[in-house]
Amino acid sequence: MNFTRNKAAVIVAAIALGLGVTGCSSDSDVASRNLSKDAENFKVERRIVFYNGITDAYILQVEGLCSVEWTDGPLEVTCKTDQGYIKHFLGSSDNVTWFAEQLRAEDVSTSHYKVVFKPSVIVPEVEVR
Repeated sequence: MNFTRNKAAVIVAAIALGLGVTGCSSDSDVASRNLSKDAENFKVERRIVFYNGITDAYILQVEGLCSVEWTDGPLEVTCKTDQGYIKHFLGSSDNVTWFAEQLRAEDVSTSHYKVVFKPSVIVPEVEVR
């Protein structure tokens, strides 16, 4: 019985925390996070374009169900295809810039957060030899 109370207390605390976090966010913040989660799970079509500002020409275009990650280094673009996944590393310079464009509107909630659990990530892959 004590175990059940502890379990119930944890569930109530998690719900209260979730409600507290959602109460502090604007609709645009929640929609933006939900769009980002969908894009990272390859549910949003994007077009990523590299553009040369001096020659006024497009250098490269990647289009599809793509996840974009950019830090201080190169832009990392991972795309899902029918055959699997493809990853590109793209650099830019002082005269080359890039932008990522969402190709169509997506229906995401502005009042609920998304939590995505992937069992394949939580449970480690065991290799038997």
